[in-house]
Amino acid sequence: MPVRVRDVMTRRLVTVQAEDPVDLAAQRMLRAGFSALPVVRGVDRLVGIVSLVDVLRHREDGADPTATVGSIMTRDVLTMSPATSAAVVAHRLRTYGELRVMPIVERGLLVGVVTRSDLLRGPRAKPGLLTRLFGRTVLPDPVPPRLPRARRPDARTVGEVMTDRDLVVVRPTTPCSRAVEVLLTRRFSLLPVVEEDGSLVGVVSEADLLRDPLDGSRGGPPRTVGAAMTRSPTVVRPDTPLAEARHLVVDRGFRVLPVTERRRLVGVLSRSDLV
Repeated sequence: MPVRVRDVMTRRLVTVQAEDPVDLAAQRMLRAGFSALPVVRGVDRLVGIVSLVDVLRHREDGADPTATVGSIMTRDVLTMSPATSAAVVAHRLRTYGELRVMPIVERGLLVGVVTRSDLLRGPRAKPGLLTRLFGRTVLPDPVPPRLPRARRPDARTVGEVMTDRDLVVVRPTTPCSRAVEVLLTRRFSLLPVVEEDGSLVGVVSEADLLRDPLDGSRGGPPRTVGAAMTRSPTVVRPDTPLAEARHLVVDRGFRVLPVTERRRLVGVLSRSDLV
């Protein structure tokens, strides 16, 4: 029997109102470790989606302190019903790379969301996509998201705002099941892939690990990170100007950028670091 959206969706929602200040939306996303939030009016009537990229664009445009979430949100939102096949949602999230949160609407009201993490985790009462692809894996409780470090108001380079401590990485030989476990428990969307000497050889993301069930491929899923990862990723250096890094994040849609020096990984720069 096919897995339906209702079997995998997240029902405990973090939302914002269209009339809320932009800064409130940014604070909720940073504290929850989310890249986007549904925007509602009244009793959970979906009216849009707001993301960290929307916040960054708003600040680039001058950051009007009186601006509301409704003035920067995306209004044309793709939604699904609880009865939709989870395979269809996986296909949509793979097809539209920037789309990571799928709102689930029933009778005009927001009843849940589905993320790539939800699809990787699978339904709790049934064998999920993760179990079917990689075997049984027991996931620990999620690690609370780590807030970005305090940023200097005069910061000008990536090195001044990047995360450079306690970096979480995987090797090319790491099993994909382990990479999925790390992504889910740490609430990350991407992991740097490094060799023993610390040199960066790729990145592996939720999208790399979440196979599209409707792509017509008959091959089996990759077993190791090296077979699934994206090679030659876009990187920045510690001395890269913040304006250039913001361009990559805002205009090209990167969520996380590895920071390298002489090919060695020295940090990561996320949307949260920039916000």
